[in-house]
Amino acid sequence: MRFGLFGTGHWAAETHGAALDAHPRAELVGVWGRNRDRAAALATRYGVPAFDDVDALIEACDVVAVALPPDVQAEIAVRAANAKRHLLLDKPLALSLADADRVVDAATRSGVASVVFFTARYQPEVAGFVAAAAAAGGWHTAHVIRFASIFQPSSPYGQSPWRRQHGALWDIGPHALAILLPVLGRVTRVVAVDGPGGLVHLLLTHDGGAVSTVSLTLDAPPTAVASEFVFYGENGVETLPNPSGSSATAFGAAIDQLLTEIDAGTRDHRCDVRFGREVVAVLAAADAARTRSTAVDLAG
Repeated sequence: MRFGLFGTGHWAAETHGAALDAHPRAELVGVWGRNRDRAAALATRYGVPAFDDVDALIEACDVVAVALPPDVQAEIAVRAANAKRHLLLDKPLALSLADADRVVDAATRSGVASVVFFTARYQPEVAGFVAAAAAAGGWHTAHVIRFASIFQPSSPYGQSPWRRQHGALWDIGPHALAILLPVLGRVTRVVAVDGPGGLVHLLLTHDGGAVSTVSLTLDAPPTAVASEFVFYGENGVETLPNPSGSSATAFGAAIDQLLTEIDAGTRDHRCDVRFGREVVAVLAAADAARTRSTAVDLAG
């Protein structure tokens, strides 16, 4: 299966590119990026051509793998789906609900397979936990803390303009929601408030009555970096296990699952663009809630 890689940053090179290069059923056929020099360098690293034109690379591949800012990704995804290319996308799907809807509409009309890469959902320990917790049911609440510190000199993501502008809500919020939603159900109401150090706190009401809390930042002091994910309910207390394996290994699993969808002709992957759109809806509601200082209800 021929894959085109769109993006040239650290994530594109070390996760998408590395996994595609190593996968036995993936043929990386080219790289496109907004910076031609970086696209050429990454293409040379993997021994493929660099493309100057988005549509030319779409034409040359069967699947687009996108590691770009979400607003750029959404536009490429729509063009690729309209050209009947399958979609291997990153989180979040888009930066607005309107753009997420455009991607879903294009993918649905064209009948292409799609997978959105929420890293932990493709790591076996986490995937197993989510499946077991969802099957068990009876959860009353969950508590999530994701405190990252990406603005240190050693971080490859600190200079990312979209992360600086949109913050933790849109960057690591999708990772939290990708675990919460399949276990507690869709979100029906959001309350959101900001705190110091780029903190955002969410209070989420889920279909069925469960309520979860989520606290996020990209700018935690290095000594305060933390990740906690705990469910409480009728079956006691369960903590999300720490995943093993690299992001490239997880991306390889995402490739496997997309190829299974393509081979079988099915279009019901649990993390497809429709699920990506559901996550964007919650993020957009949270942004509105923090701006208006009021609760925001989500449409059914």
